[in-house]
Amino acid sequence: MLQPKRTKFRKMHRGRLKGTSKTRFSGDFALQALEPCWLTGRQIEAGRRVISRLTKRGGQVRIQPFPDKPVTFRPPETRMGSGKGAPEYWVAVIKPGQILYEIQNVPAIIAKNALKNASYKMPIKTKILEKRLTI
Repeated sequence: MLQPKRTKFRKMHRGRLKGTSKTRFSGDFALQALEPCWLTGRQIEAGRRVISRLTKRGGQVRIQPFPDKPVTFRPPETRMGSGKGAPEYWVAVIKPGQILYEIQNVPAIIAKNALKNASYKMPIKTKILEKRLTI
């Protein structure tokens, strides 16, 4: 599961899901987020597994988001007060327009199919982008 090796602080504020992200990618095909969300490390890993399985580990796959924000939970049936809960899992903050996965050096049909199947693992609406070749 994806998570940082070490962080400066154990716990973090929740924050807000405002704003958009710049769209720029260097691969041939990419999966772009259209909605804001928190992607967990498990969801990112599930998408990566689908892509690597369908491309038969050929070409290059780049994963853009990295889960570096801890999400904390309080134990059930605890009284108010007594501080913030312990970190349970890690999320990546996703904004609209952010690139999630990039694929390079893979045939177009296979790449589009892999990104389409990876989009089923995501909890948000996504779009497949294709780099236009200028001649």
